[in-house]
Amino acid sequence: MSEHTGEEGLDRRPDGVSDATVEAVGKVSEAFEAIEEVRGRLYGVHRLTGTADLALGEACELLRAAGHGGLAEQLERELVGRNVLAGRWTFQVVEEYDDGYYADFKRLEKQVRDELMQGRRHVYEAEMKAERRTDGRAGHEATPDDVA
Repeated sequence: MSEHTGEEGLDRRPDGVSDATVEAVGKVSEAFEAIEEVRGRLYGVHRLTGTADLALGEACELLRAAGHGGLAEQLERELVGRNVLAGRWTFQVVEEYDDGYYADFKRLEKQVRDELMQGRRHVYEAEMKAERRTDGRAGHEATPDDVA
């Protein structure tokens, strides 16, 4: 961002912090936001895989009732309850991701903000908002308190 705005409600930059530092910390936060999205998608994979496994179990019952016991047994034997990765169901994948890579990324992103921005979040975005909004125009208020 080009200069410290000082605009009420959007002034999050600690005194003495350079534009380069704001931009760098903003990029670290942007990267973490992508990781948050990845985490959500992993939870989606977890939920959808569980839904598919339960539906497949019901399909096996229906196949068996329709006289296709051999196919039902094959599906049950080869797919129902199967690991999605070696030794892991999706809950184990999610837990390992959460406790490892995600936890480390979250901790380090916070460390960067704590050390360089006094823990303040979204300094880069706050300054971008201040720069891009139209003062006095409805829908462009600096904060919710400014809404008429």
